[in-house]
Parts: sequence; structure tokens; C-alpha cells
Amino acid sequence: MTTLPKKFALRASALAVSVLAITACSSITGSNISVGRTGDNPAPSVSQETLTGDDAIGRREHPRIVATYGGVYEDRQAEIMVARIVGRLLAAANQPNVQFQVTILDTSEVNAFALPGGYIYVTRGILALASDTSELAAVLAHEIAHVTLRHARARTDKTRTTQIVDRVVTGIFGGDRSSDAAADRTRQSLAAFSQNQELEADREGIKFAGKAGYDPTAAARFLGVMSRFAAFSAGAAKGDGFLSSHPSTPARVETALSSARLFGAGAVGETDREGYLAAISGMTFGDSPAQGSIVGQRFVNPARKFTFAVPQNYALQNAQSAVVGVAGDGEAVRFDSAQVQGNMELTAYLKSGWIAGLKADTVQALNYNGIEMASGLAQTDQWFFRVAVMRMDGEVYRFIFAAKADSQRFAQGFDTTLQSFRRTTAADLAPIRKTSIRLVTAKAGDTANNLAAQMANIPAGRDLFFILNNLYPGDELRAGQRYKIVAVQ
Repeated sequence: MTTLPKKFALRASALAVSVLAITACSSITGSNISVGRTGDNPAPSVSQETLTGDDAIGRREHPRIVATYGGVYEDRQAEIMVARIVGRLLAAANQPNVQFQVTILDTSEVNAFALPGGYIYVTRGILALASDTSELAAVLAHEIAHVTLRHARARTDKTRTTQIVDRVVTGIFGGDRSSDAAADRTRQSLAAFSQNQELEADREGIKFAGKAGYDPTAAARFLGVMSRFAAFSAGAAKGDGFLSSHPSTPARVETALSSARLFGAGAVGETDREGYLAAISGMTFGDSPAQGSIVGQRFVNPARKFTFAVPQNYALQNAQSAVVGVAGDGEAVRFDSAQVQGNMELTAYLKSGWIAGLKADTVQALNYNGIEMASGLAQTDQWFFRVAVMRMDGEVYRFIFAAKADSQRFAQGFDTTLQSFRRTTAADLAPIRKTSIRLVTAKAGDTANNLAAQMANIPAGRDLFFILNNLYPGDELRAGQRYKIVAVQ
């Protein structure tokens, strides 16, 4: 899903568990690292501790995080690489008796995080952005440091707040929240680490990475890449990712460089660029078609066989637990699913108490395109809502349109979107293409501009090429060296 303008930041990750984690998905013989594949629910344990109290957080939240972030991404080459890096970092961190569960999450979000109990997560989005093992090691070491420094324990009693989205969610789910699963997931978000904790994890993580033999300057380098990517994504935001919880300030970059200097002037560690690129070659880039695709103003879900379209003034974004979008005039839309008993009428569900400010007399039963629906209006102090629910193949879906005030245009946009909800056709599925990371080898005389041209069929592909390879227009390339491009399959 795309990132939303900050003026109305209805972010999907604010509506889901929002913590930083690192995960890989394979086991290495004789190692204390396990990698869970789809359906696994491992329970790693910390040496000499039982998973009680705060440590139980990892055990409890692991399946929720996997479900929220699109499931586990299964790629054997990437799994083995990540597990090997984590193994070296744990040895450097003097954690020989700690079991870690590393999971690669199937999301384009650039993120990594860790939970008490040895659960580490990394997204395929961050794997795609990194260019060598030392950069990924810097991210993983940072998260391992959060665990070893017990930062998660210190933050679990805090609540994380976001901007307008929290007020919108609080407004619309202000009734009986226990009846709404999506709102419940929102309230389970964990607090972000403090600035001091981030700097402490930076210093400790760089020490782990350098001691493990990786390039100690990689942390500062990759912070720069992530900052560029965050700026690139700002107009079509990617939701709360690594940098939103790990802000890349100049002071933080300088701290990273200072920590790297402790290894000596000109210290050089492993980068293994070629090995790293080989491990991520072919990896899915961007949204996974299985989780639904945005084609212009239309969202298509091939797995559940439905589609809908929003008005031209809305910019759609595919988030972990919802499809969200904003209009430039301060309106937003959220599409998600809900758990509703099969024998419960949709009109009764709308009136069941999960919507704050519902005007019960506006609730009506509808049927468009042969699909059972119901709609209604709700209003709070600051927001006006038009809400609809649909039942198809036993699943219940919801539209929530929000605006500061009602208007004819707002009402028409809602009605048009609702009437567009239908089953997919072959024509809907035809434009959907999978994009993935592909490697190209630079020839003598090639420039960054030359290779960037190979991504001309990708939106903003030229700029994305430079960021993915940490290059700038006009940079000279090394003949024989491989570079990342995003290819359409």
C-alpha cells in the first residue's frame, strides 16, 4: 500500500501491531536460530528465563504479527543468508544460549523489529533496499541490541500515538470496540523506543556487527539509503516503517560513524555484495499480488476474487490489514474485513455498537451486483462517516469513508465506490503483474543513467533505481559489477 500525505495520514500500520522485529525462516544445524515457515508457531525461549510476564509478549504476538504483515515470505536463499548473519551477530553479542526465531515478513514495508523472547523480524522490503551483508547486519544487530538491552521491557507499558489516524479510528470505533477485531489490533500496538534507547542500540549494534567481522560503517551508510527511500516515498507514503520509529537524524548518523571509528581508522569489514545480491535475486518487490493489487483507482484481490474502484481524487494504498486512501481535500477511505457471524444480518451488525455516533435511522439494506450489503451514516465531534458492509462468499468486508463534513460530492463518491464492489473478471486480473528484484551486470561505459532506463516501465523507476543501488545520476559504474533493477514479470 502507498504512503499517505501527512495532512491526513490514515496509515495501515497504525491500525496494526507496530513494533520493530527481525526474522529469518530456516534452521541451521547446531545453531540457536530457527526460521519459521508458514503455519509455524515456534516458541523460542531466553536462557535461564521462562516466557512469563513481558517475555510472553513474543509468544503471544508472533502469530498476530505474521498475519498482520502478510504472512511469512518463503525464499530459501534469503532465509539461509539472514540466519547466517544472525548467527554471527549472536556469537559477537555473547549470546550463546539464547534461542532466536527469525522471520522474513511478506511485506514491502521497509522495517525490522524484535520482541522479547527472541523473536526477530525483517521484511522483504528492507532486504530489497539493502545492497550487501554488512547493511543487513547493521539492521539486525540494532534489533538484537534492543533485545539484549531489554528495551522492549521498558516500553511495553507505554502507548504509541499517531496523528490523525488515531483520532479517526477512535471516532469510528468509539462504540463497543470489543466487537471489532481491527480496532482491537490497533490497541495492541507497542510503544516506540525512546531516542536514547535508539542511540544506545545503535552503539551496541555497531559493536556487535564490527566484532562479527562486518563493515562497521554500514549502519551510517544504510541510514542514508533509508532516508532517501523515505523521502522518495513521502508523496505516496509507505506507512510506518523503520525510519518512523528509528528516525535518521544527522546526530544519529554521526553517532553511527563515531561508533564505527572505534574499530580504527579505515577499518574494513565484510560486505559480500555479490553474495548478498545473489540471495535476494528474484525476490518479490512491492505489493504481493496475492495480497491484492492497486491498478490505478481500482483494487483487485485475486485470492478472494473481488474488486472495487474509488473516485479519481483518492490515492489508494495497500496496507497490511486494510486498503486505505486519501483525497487532497481532507477525506479518507478505509476498506477492511470483519468477523461477523453468518446468521447475523448486516444491518444488525452495523447497529451492534462498533460504530461511534451511528445514526440508526440511516441504516439500510442494499444489494449491488448480486452482493448483500448494508450502509449507514455516523457522526462524531470532528468527523462525518459513511459506512458500508458487504458479505461475499461468507466473508464480510467494510468501507469507511471519513470527511470533516458531509457534501454531495462526498456522498456520490461513497455511493459510486460501493456500487463498484463486485466479483473479479478475467479483464480485472489481466493488468496485474508481479514485480521482482533482478540483477544486471554493468558493461564498460555504462552509467547509472543507462541502467536506470531499464526501469522506465516502473512508476518513478529512474529515481527508485538510484536509491536501490545507493547511486546518483551520472555516477560511474564498475564494469562487471551487478546492480539491482525492478522487473515486471
